[in-house]
Order: sequence, then structure tokens, then C-alpha cells
Amino acid sequence: MATRFRPDHGLTARMLLTVVLLVVVYAAFVVALVVLLRSVVLVAVVAGGFLLVQFWFSDRIALYAMRATLVTPEQQPRLHGVVDRLCATAGMDKPAIAVAATDLPNAFATGRSSRRAVLCVTDGLLRRLDTAELEGVLAHELSHVAHRDVAVMTVASFLGVLAGLLMRLGFYSSMFGGRGRRDSLALVVLGVLAVSGAVYALSFLLTRALSRYRELAADRSAAVLTGQPSALASALVKVSDDIARIPTRDLRTVQPFNAFLFAPALGTGIGLAGLLSTHPPLQERLDQLAALAVQM
Repeated sequence: MATRFRPDHGLTARMLLTVVLLVVVYAAFVVALVVLLRSVVLVAVVAGGFLLVQFWFSDRIALYAMRATLVTPEQQPRLHGVVDRLCATAGMDKPAIAVAATDLPNAFATGRSSRRAVLCVTDGLLRRLDTAELEGVLAHELSHVAHRDVAVMTVASFLGVLAGLLMRLGFYSSMFGGRGRRDSLALVVLGVLAVSGAVYALSFLLTRALSRYRELAADRSAAVLTGQPSALASALVKVSDDIARIPTRDLRTVQPFNAFLFAPALGTGIGLAGLLSTHPPLQERLDQLAALAVQM
């Protein structure tokens, strides 16, 4: 569906490049597994079934993990009112709205398509932001929906998740299998571990790079749609400052969804650590919004 969110050709190009590279890695991964396991059917069932489950049920899994529930306009009139205005301005379908019962101030969008999209905010975010700031955050998340970021990131992250799962299965099978079984499968297990480890590392770096750019692109789109870059910058500062005061043990519960959150639950890094971050540094995001404010 066409929306009034400005087309981001840079984001589209990076998405396509990342997907092409991941397809190449994925094809090599499947071929290596077929050679090692000597079963096309087994590899097809495991890989295909896992992708289908992750893609089809990603929204339900995310909402369940975040303890989020869908809310009606009667339950959350302010939240629905802001989303209604933004969707009307953007010319896009309104997603389902959910609220997560946590003090962590954050938001995320999930769903395999714009028609199945769910926009989720936390209790902590609703309590901390004024209406203009909330509008900026929700416009950021709606940009992810309009640009199909969620579906692309779900597919892109599938390869790394599957490789990580196979690494764990291979590790545990080598530990708990009988001696005769360990001897007979030792080379196969080592091969699966080596291939899975390499694939996991490559897909991890590729998806992290894409995730950082898509966050900058969503910030730009939200600022243009609302016409208030300063409100989005204020929300970023508030959310980031408050997250920094939340105990790390509590933040780790949402770590698996870090790439989908408005602001990272576990902070970004610089240098080599920055290559592993799901989000660009806060200052980079603020500098971009400041430049947009000057232009506008």
C-alpha cells in the first residue's frame, strides 16, 4: 500500500543488498548441511518449518514475550487518537494497538505485513512522554511498518537464529550422546558446528548493519511526517536516560527484541562494539534530527 511516508531509496537499496547477501549465505548453509547430514528432506523440513513459524507467528511471539495485550480506543483513547491522526496524515492502514505491562519506556512494531501489523508501546513510555513526543515515537514505528522493515528483519534474522539453534543442538548432542554415537557422529557434529558458527557470525553482522540504518531512516521519516524533529529528539533523550537507570537484569528480558525497539534496551557502542549494535549511537540520531530541524 502506498503511503505519504517519503520513499527511502537508500534504505531500499541496503535492504535488497542485505537480503541478496543473506540468500547467498543461506544457500551455502543449506548445501553444507545437506552434504554433512546427507538428507535433503531433513534440512528442508527443519529450515522451511522454522522460517514459516518465525515469519507467520512473529507478532504473537513478540506480544507474548513482552506481556502485551491489544487495547481498544475506549481503553487507551489518547494512544489511539495519536495513531489515528498519524495514519490519516500518512495515508496508511491503522495497525492493531497493544500495550505492554512494563515500566521500560519503549515501543516496537511487529507483524509480517502492513495488514497484520501491531504497534506496541509500554506503560512506561505512555507515562513519561507528552503528546508531541509520543507522536514522534509512534511515527517512527509506523515508518517501520510502511517501509516493511519488520518483515525484512524477520526474514533476515531467521538465518542467524537457525544457525544458533543448530549450534546448540550440535553442542548438546555431542555432550549427551553415548560414546559409540559420539564417535560415529563426531565429524558431522563438528562440521555442523563450524558451518553454523560461520553463518551465524556473517548473518549477525549483516542484520546489525541493516538494523542501524533502518533506525536512522525511521527517525528521518518520522521527523518529516510530524514536522517536529525536536519532539522526537526529546523523546529519544528521555527514553535513553530512563533506560540507563533500569537494572541490567531487567533489561535482559527484552534483549531478544532489541533490534525492534525504538531505543535499545542494552546500549550502543563505538568502534568495534558499534558493529555489533542494533541501533546507531544516540548522538548520531540527535545530530541527524538537529540537521533536519534546521532544514525544515
